[in-house]
Amino acid sequence: MYFESNRSSDEGMLAVGTVVMNRVADPKYPKSICAVVGQKNQFAPGVLSKPMSEKRSAAMAYSVADRVLRGERHPNLGREVKHFHTAGYRYSYNNMFYVLEAGGNNFYEKRKAGTFTNDPFAALAYW
Repeated sequence: MYFESNRSSDEGMLAVGTVVMNRVADPKYPKSICAVVGQKNQFAPGVLSKPMSEKRSAAMAYSVADRVLRGERHPNLGREVKHFHTAGYRYSYNNMFYVLEAGGNNFYEKRKAGTFTNDPFAALAYW
């Protein structure tokens, strides 16, 4: 959460933690937090071994991680939200349904064709 949410907000860290736990609960993904976060090309390189050097942000990350481990999830992210990318980037995938922007990231779920929007801001307007 520390490295993926730009260390900018409690909400962004909670959203990242929610995505990780959604993946852990999905049989398509590994069954542990470390295995999910350590998957190749899924999260920032070195997230399992880099030091968290910003004390304030590290304290926030520890606090949010404790809440996530106790079962708290971001209230605007359902169980199907298992993906995010840096806000401001746009991708042309036709199965992305955006549901939230938080902590410098856009969070989305994958849906079948015809049930999505490629415009993250159109989807975010409903929240």
